[in-house]
Order: sequence, then structure tokens, then C-alpha cells
Amino acid sequence: MGQPRSFRTEGVVIRSIPMMEAGLMVTLFTREWGKLRAVVHGARKPSSKLVGHLEVLNCVDLTLHRGRPGNLDIVSQAQIVEAFPALRMRLEGATGGMYMTEVVDGFGAEGSPNQEIYQLLVQCLRALHGGAPREHVLRYFEMQVLDHSGFMPELHLCVDCREAVQPGQHLYSPEAGGTLCPSCGIKGQQVYHMSVNALKTLRYFRRSSLEEACSLRLEPQLSRELTNLLSGTLKFWLDREIRSKSFLERLA
Repeated sequence: MGQPRSFRTEGVVIRSIPMMEAGLMVTLFTREWGKLRAVVHGARKPSSKLVGHLEVLNCVDLTLHRGRPGNLDIVSQAQIVEAFPALRMRLEGATGGMYMTEVVDGFGAEGSPNQEIYQLLVQCLRALHGGAPREHVLRYFEMQVLDHSGFMPELHLCVDCREAVQPGQHLYSPEAGGTLCPSCGIKGQQVYHMSVNALKTLRYFRRSSLEEACSLRLEPQLSRELTNLLSGTLKFWLDREIRSKSFLERLA
């Protein structure tokens, strides 16, 4: 039995590109289907019922018609579930939201659902919208995306000799897969010096809830160190820099 011609899903708009004749091509990260791309005909016309519904960062309820083989699906209906208006009104908040959609775009696979990452994205957008500290939310988000994608770095053992790392005697390498003893630093790989507080905080962010992570006090130096460690890890796995990262750094 073939697939139905139309289907309904909930998703977050993570990218939007104008097309000819007032159309849009949108990339969505959905609950049931993972990442998918679709065409929205006439969405940019003032008379369109879809105007404003498919802006980036919106969480929307969608009805789509399946495209012919080789063609994209077509959005026929869209209704905003959450629009996060307060998030859009603050430059730092909006940039943080865009950063998270870029990360999800990089780690999400088309047609491969990951409900943990979907729920995480919506939860963190809500937190930023509600005024939660941006750096806490983004670092927590990065750690959880790595975990739910199967790329969580090792934070307890040396990835080379498999001995437990000792406080104050450890390095970190995204390429090697996590923490290293000083004697196991591998030549030819990018290796970071990691403080004890950074190691403890990353472990805490992995096992804590978002609310617990946001209650933790992060000194500026520690916050910068965590940003560098996790940015390096994301860059390694994605093989590219997140475009909005440099703008976030300037805002910070």
C-alpha cells in the first residue's frame, strides 16, 4: 500500500529561501519526519493565507502534499503553534535562536526523525523566549545535541589509555573523542587545555535538566572556555563553522 498523498506534522522552520513567483522553499525540522524541505507556492504574496506563518523560528502545524518523485513536498496549510515574539524582539535572543537552528540543520538528517532533538530545540527556544541566560541555554543545547546525535565526547576516561582522568591533569580533543591524559596528547590533532571547572560543568550539563543548567553560575572566563571547547567539537563533526557563531561572539 502506497503512502498517502498528504500528511500532517509539527515542525520548526529552520531555513527559508525565496523562490520565483512569490514562493518559498523552507527547511523544517519536524517531530515525525526529521528534517525535510518543502515548497510553499505564493507564500510571499500579501493575499496569501500563509504570510507570516512560515518565518524562521516559528513552530507550526503543517499539512503537506507529497511531491512527485524527485520533487519537493508542497505545503498546503500552516498554522502557528508558537511564534516566540519576545525572542524576536531581542537581537541576542534572535541570534541565539538562529544559531540553534543552524546546529540542528547540520546534525539533522532528511527523513530521519530524532524526537529528542526536536523536543530539545523547542524547549530551548521557549527558554530563550522566556529570558533564560543565553550562554547557559546554548551550551546546554550543544551538549544535548551531541548526546542525542551519538557524538557525545568522553568526559571521564582518557580516550587513548582508558584510565580515569585525574583532576587538573587532562586535555581535550574533539578529533580523539574527548578527554586525554597529558601523556596521551596525540600529535597532529587539535588539543585543548581543559580546566577542572570546565570538565565538571560539561559533565553537569550532560546529566542535568535545562532548568538546573540555567541556575549554575558561569564566570566569564569559564563561559569562554566552554564556548571554545564546544564550538571546536561542533566544527569537527560538522566539518564547518556555524555561520552565526562569529556574530554571537561579537554580541558577547
